[in-house]
Amino acid sequence: MEIISFLVDFILHIDKHLEAFVATYGMWVYGLLFLIVFVETGLVVMPFLPGDSLLFIVGALSGAGLMSYGIAVPILLVAAILGDQCNYSIGRYFGPKVFQWESSRFFNRKAFDQAHAFYERYGGITIILARFMPFIRTFAPFVAGVADMTRGKFTMFNVVGGLIWVLGITTAGYFFGNLPLVREHLEKIIWGLILIPGLIAIFGAWKGSRSASTAR
Repeated sequence: MEIISFLVDFILHIDKHLEAFVATYGMWVYGLLFLIVFVETGLVVMPFLPGDSLLFIVGALSGAGLMSYGIAVPILLVAAILGDQCNYSIGRYFGPKVFQWESSRFFNRKAFDQAHAFYERYGGITIILARFMPFIRTFAPFVAGVADMTRGKFTMFNVVGGLIWVLGITTAGYFFGNLPLVREHLEKIIWGLILIPGLIAIFGAWKGSRSASTAR
């Protein structure tokens, strides 16, 4: 329970935690940022780490002169791209291991073929949009690997999605994160960055399942 409590507090008050870390450890904060983003995007078992809120706060701290925007953005970008690439590779490696027997009760050839076809056709936009959705951004590259999405295609959209995600949210934090109105409602904004994309994803999944049921 203590770990969960700490994680919730860290996510909701990430600005204060990062400020304290910078004051104590200085440049090591960039290593911490790389680790958080890489683990969230690169390890399918760690989807609960902060992503959008972290980028926004890094931008805000950079705008306040406590961090370097020019150092933070490239580090975050490399972490995001390498994380997705790692997650994709894990899925691509373990997918065939799990589904290697056609007769296995864990393997559904039709479902696999459908997933592969989906990611070949819509995987690019899925990888990009997933960047902005908590939890989904952790699972999307793994599923792309399991579905055997072409590596070249995945890598291209991984880089594009990483650029849009990191530059977009960090830059927004840089320019708007220190406005009095934003600082006053920062906790609500962080909740919004967590909940709104999540609710959109849930609604999309629900609508998709209804469409599939209707089609059958």
